[in-house]
This record gives sequence, structure tokens and C-alpha cells, in this order.
Amino acid sequence: MALSLAPRVYERYLARQIYASTTLVLTAFLALFAFFDLVHELQDIGHGDYQLPQALAYVALTLPGRVYELMPIGVLIGSLYVLTLLARHSEITVLRASGLSTGALLAALMRIGALFVLVTFLVGEFAAPPAERAAQQLRLRAMGSVVAQDFRSGLWVKDELAFVNVREVLPDTTLRGIRIYQFGPDYHLRSISEAESGEYQPTKGWLLHKVAQTRFDGERADVSNEDALDWHSAITPEILTVLMIVPERMSLVTLYQYTRHLADNQQRTQQYEIALWKKLIYPAAALVMLALALPFAYAHDRTGNVSLKVFAGVMLGVTFHMLNGLFSSLGIINSWPPLFAAITPSVLFLFAAGAMIVWVERR
Repeated sequence: MALSLAPRVYERYLARQIYASTTLVLTAFLALFAFFDLVHELQDIGHGDYQLPQALAYVALTLPGRVYELMPIGVLIGSLYVLTLLARHSEITVLRASGLSTGALLAALMRIGALFVLVTFLVGEFAAPPAERAAQQLRLRAMGSVVAQDFRSGLWVKDELAFVNVREVLPDTTLRGIRIYQFGPDYHLRSISEAESGEYQPTKGWLLHKVAQTRFDGERADVSNEDALDWHSAITPEILTVLMIVPERMSLVTLYQYTRHLADNQQRTQQYEIALWKKLIYPAAALVMLALALPFAYAHDRTGNVSLKVFAGVMLGVTFHMLNGLFSSLGIINSWPPLFAAITPSVLFLFAAGAMIVWVERR
């Protein structure tokens, strides 16, 4: 009767316990990963102006990305710990004896998990990408490095009917040593432009400095020199920042724009399409983890080993994280549909959770 009069009392109680436990688990994981990241950065201290304060700042700026990555694992371990303790103290048994069905408990966990989904999405979309970009810029600037030099000649980018070669991309996306090979619709070389540097102006596009331009007209070649020249291109600083951060740490907007840029230039988009779908699907993994933890609530042994079950949760979380990376790599190698590669780990764990729930219900 009490359950029918106050149907959400148990849900608020569960929510408080799960939120507190998950926060504690995430804090512990973040501290552990921050320590290992700092140890990894120690080998680069002393290169240029990169010292311990810069290394600490770099590690701190990567933490939002870690939160995004670790949220499903934290939810799994935190909820598993809470539900196992409730089962050990017979509180789950009391709730079920009061008329709480498995479906109702699962629905309550899904409502509790909605907050985790929202937080994961917001962190992955608005906190992790700018923080990751700032971290890479800080590190590169302190070490005096360029963003990318894929070949000896620098970075190559296809831009519609042009091929662009940039010797250096600085952390603030300033370009140095620019060559633009412009082709016509007939794929004949029309011009070659060489600029000493280039900077992006949000309203006008790129402004190139000290430009030498050679135009080809049949057998003639005309050379002109300009102190400054506007360059309108589909290449933007947002696209160049793709070189500094992994696809999984980008925002949805940046991923979509870069994927469109690659598609428009007839380049491979598989890796970024998979990352785009993962960005959409990954926040919902928190709900899958809560469903996976539910069968542990039906463990009726009062002397059960809680630490063993938490260890099982850690192993499940690590397996999920590894499968996510594995299916992304397999999707790229085997040219699987991006949605299939992105959603398969979550679907597999969802089926596993359903099978475990059915099994414990039939015991």
C-alpha cells in the first residue's frame, strides 16, 4: 500500500544512492587517469617551454574528455554497487514483496539514467571539444611545435578544384608556407599561388601575405606579386583543428562539417561517419549500463561478496570500452555501414542485459 501511495519514494532513494556512487566512482577514475596522463607527460617536460605547470594544465584540460569516455563505466560500477548492497540488505526483496515488478524497477532506472544521458551529451558536445582543443594548443605552443606535418612537404588538403599544401599549421591555425594548385573543370592546372603566411578572418575568409601567383594560359605563364590577397576556401580553422584532436573528442557540428568537406572532395569519410554516429549513440550507453546492473539487484545472498561483483562490473565496463574501439576500427577496415559499427557494442550489451534479466526472473 505504501508503494502505491508514494510510488516515487523508492525512486528518489535509488537516484540519490546511484548519483552519489557514480560520482564517487568517476572521481576515482579521473584521479587515476590524470595521474597516468601526468606520468606520460613527464617525458616531454623540458622541451621548449613545456614545464610542470603546463603539463598540469594540459592534463586538467583533458579531464572533460575523460568524463565523456568514462561515464558509462562509472554508471555501471556505481549502479551495480548500489543495487548489490540493496540486495544484500534485502531492500530489493522488500520492494518486490510490496508489488514492485521488474519492469517498474527497470523503468525507474531508465528515468534515473536520463540525467546521465544528458550530462554525457552536454560534456561531449560543449565541454570536451573546446577543452581538448585548448589542451593541444597549449601543449603545442609550449613545445614550439606545429600542428601537423604529414609529409616532408607539409600538410596536403583537397579543396574543391584545388590542392593546398601548407608547410606549417601553428596552434592558433595560422598557416605558413602555403602553396595553392588551382585546377579548372578540365583538370588542367590554371595557377599556382605561393604565400608566406595566412590568417583567417571570420567575415572575409583567409588573408594571405606576400603572395606570388603564377597563372597559366595555354603556353603563357604570367607572374604577379601581392603584399596581401584574399583567399576564399571551404577550409576553415574548424577543419584544421581536426588535425589536433581525435574524432571522438570533436563536437557533432565539427564532425558533420568535416565529413561534408571530405565527401564534397571525394575523400574517405568512413572514420568520421562512424565517430558521428557514436557521438549520437554513446550517451545512451548509460541506460544500457543501468539495465546491465539490474540483474545484480536480484542476488538474494546476504553474505554475497560485493567487491567481487564490483570487480565484475569493472571487467564489463572495460569490455564495453574495448568493444567500442574494436568495432570502430573493424568498421573502418571492412567498410561496414557507420551506424552498424557505432551501435553494435551497445546492442550486444543490451541483449546481454535482457538475457540476464530473463534468467534471474526464471530462477
